[in-house]
Amino acid sequence: MNFEVQSSQGVSTLWLADEQRRNAMGLSFFSELPKQVEALEADTGTRVVVIAARGPHFSVGLDLKGDLLPQLQGLLGASLASEREKLYALIQSWQKGFRALASCSKPVIAAVHGACVGGGLDLISACDIRYASADAMFSLRETRLAMVADLGALQRLGGIIGQGHLRDMAFTGRDVTAAEALRMGLVNDVLPTSEAVLARALEMARTIAENSPLAVRGVKRMLHEMNRVAIDRGLEHVALWNTAFLPSEDLMEAFAAFLQKRPPTFKGS
Repeated sequence: MNFEVQSSQGVSTLWLADEQRRNAMGLSFFSELPKQVEALEADTGTRVVVIAARGPHFSVGLDLKGDLLPQLQGLLGASLASEREKLYALIQSWQKGFRALASCSKPVIAAVHGACVGGGLDLISACDIRYASADAMFSLRETRLAMVADLGALQRLGGIIGQGHLRDMAFTGRDVTAAEALRMGLVNDVLPTSEAVLARALEMARTIAENSPLAVRGVKRMLHEMNRVAIDRGLEHVALWNTAFLPSEDLMEAFAAFLQKRPPTFKGS
């Protein structure tokens, strides 16, 4: 099970619930997320959404050990246009859930603990407010896997942490501690434990839920519209870029190194 939902006092908590796989994102995750967001959007009793995670980590990102990698590998070697179209459609389908979160009319608050890597960072960049535990670690790791991040972090994080910090994270793929994330504005606050993070997120959610839902939805819509066109264009562009350039010897080397637990050797081809 990828998700669980708990609701109380106008606040719904969407739990990443695949604790065994450290909330890695596989094909079922990307299929289910848009449906979960759609249901929360339609629920008139929900005024604010909190996203939290079961287990020691928020999310380790794409599930390269599960069903996702075989499907990718089946498309990466394709030279026919029809197969490239399938890769393009696959990337867009993965973007869909994060787009839904970003455009959700209800504020979305992320409560992060442990690792928040790759797709996990794409997910929280689509949220409105982010809190983290002291042990949280953030990484936009795709360049270390010979990929261009294509699920929204490159398009959304610049408006959250600024272009300088975004380019640092995107070019290096390095790990960012909770303390540094707070300094750069990635998170609103750092709390000592995961329990404290969730309590803070729920407290903020209940405070927001006490306000006029119509006014809150209006504020969310105005903020979303400020950057929507640029973000949408960026997501389209990166989907086209990866359709054309994701298949590479460097990517195959990254996959092999990941599975063999060794450093990759990239040649730029």
